[in-house]
Amino acid sequence: MKHLLSTADLARADAIRILDTAAQMAATQSREIKKLPTLRGRTVVNLFFEDSTRTRISFETAAKRLSADVINFSAKGSSVSKGESLKDTALTLQAMGADAVVIRHQASGAPHTLAHAGWVDSAVVNAGDGMHQHPTQALLDAFTMRRHLVGRGAAGASVAGDPTGQDLAGLRIAVVGDVLHSRVARSNVHLLHTLGAQVTLVAPPTLVPVGVETWPCEVSYHLDEVLAETAPDAVMMLRVQRERMSGSGAGGGAFFPNPLEYTRNYGLDGRRLALLPDHTIVMHPGPMNRGLEISAEAADSPRAVIVEQVANGVAVRMAVLYLLLAGDASKERAGLE
Repeated sequence: MKHLLSTADLARADAIRILDTAAQMAATQSREIKKLPTLRGRTVVNLFFEDSTRTRISFETAAKRLSADVINFSAKGSSVSKGESLKDTALTLQAMGADAVVIRHQASGAPHTLAHAGWVDSAVVNAGDGMHQHPTQALLDAFTMRRHLVGRGAAGASVAGDPTGQDLAGLRIAVVGDVLHSRVARSNVHLLHTLGAQVTLVAPPTLVPVGVETWPCEVSYHLDEVLAETAPDAVMMLRVQRERMSGSGAGGGAFFPNPLEYTRNYGLDGRRLALLPDHTIVMHPGPMNRGLEISAEAADSPRAVIVEQVANGVAVRMAVLYLLLAGDASKERAGLE
């Protein structure tokens, strides 16, 4: 694996390898000394053209836990704000000897351009590009689902067992909310399908992308029906991205009449929480709009794994950086034994 640009590029074996490596990384984080020597002497650049404190900190933590040197590059206050192009920025990073570039960009396709234009020799990791892809978010979501749901019986009873090497075959996942603007939804649909899960997207018609019929998933406009009929193993609530809705004001602009109606039809509240099977987990990529797509009761419920997703994100990003930069280095040398 040279780059990680899209979950659509991952074969089942590749995805499982990342999840299994993430499980090893997560195990090391319970040690008193969490740092591993794996990437000592390597340089990871976080190149963020778009604000995202959570994702940047997660990648920074992952790189530092692997002993890499980290350079944080923000477009604000940099030469980019003075008109420097992506190419010139990339050539600068190449001259500095970056081994991996983690890029978030508002333009869909920017990470692919960076990886294939010949400007850098380093590995490129897509940390979110426009409304296109966010592969490490989908991987941490799949990792969280596997830890909680793989090995359960048909009735949701927990069965002891190691999920290592297993996919998500047979699981039913409902992804609810602003699908139109969500790179998380796109990334999850591809990855979960590759891993064998059945995905149902639930959204108002105005927040469903054109061409969604070509995606490997089902689409519904009725949340209560989906919860009742599919009994999902996981419900993933998407953030309503009001900043991407032109003229949205306090509501959703032309995409839905008002926040109250959106919450009534597509929000996860206590009533809908009670409809779910006992083993169902509640997920959210964050940050949450409490009271809009998810109520405080649902967000703080014992079945919510939202905080755990953040912790799992560090392990997954450690695994991605390790596989991209350490390659076939032995586990003993990597500090995983």
